[in-house]
Amino acid sequence: MTRVERESMNFKLPKPLAIALRKAASPQPGKTATDIVIRGLLRELGEIPGVEQSTETRLQELEKELILLRSSIFERDNSPTDSRTEEKLVALELRVAKLEGALGAIQNNSFGASNNRSRYKSSGNPYNQSGKPAQIAALDEQKLALRLNVNIPTLKEKHESLTPSEFAEWSKNRDRAKYMWRFNEKDKLYHPVK
Repeated sequence: MTRVERESMNFKLPKPLAIALRKAASPQPGKTATDIVIRGLLRELGEIPGVEQSTETRLQELEKELILLRSSIFERDNSPTDSRTEEKLVALELRVAKLEGALGAIQNNSFGASNNRSRYKSSGNPYNQSGKPAQIAALDEQKLALRLNVNIPTLKEKHESLTPSEFAEWSKNRDRAKYMWRFNEKDKLYHPVK
């Protein structure tokens, strides 16, 4: 967050909330009790002139929009679309996947969206602080259907009618990054295989 002039205020919190706030706070940048309260207030009050929203807050808002967009894509009918519309959907899905990857990296990072630049200089990517290439996570059927640009019934039909190796090959032909996908019975998720 950008440094702005701060004013001290005294107010009382319910004891369980105060305990939870102290437990969540840490001396790391962006994780102090004050920072947590500011993010909560911005979420509740919306944009306030003179106060810049944190990256984490903006990404949370973006995530909400992506969820709405994804549900609207799944709700569209399965009528044939022209190639131009299909190209736009594929491009949109690619952007959504990139944003999901960035958001997932931030959420999994114990430092949140802090501006600790020295940690990510080696990777060149502010969301990937390990310096290693981002790994694609396992997906549920809804997310895999979106990634493969098919509807859920088609994905289920292919999963049930094809052998695991045939399904992997079919999914590879539909995946923009040419990943093969395999279903894991234990966690009921599809896992990528490069």
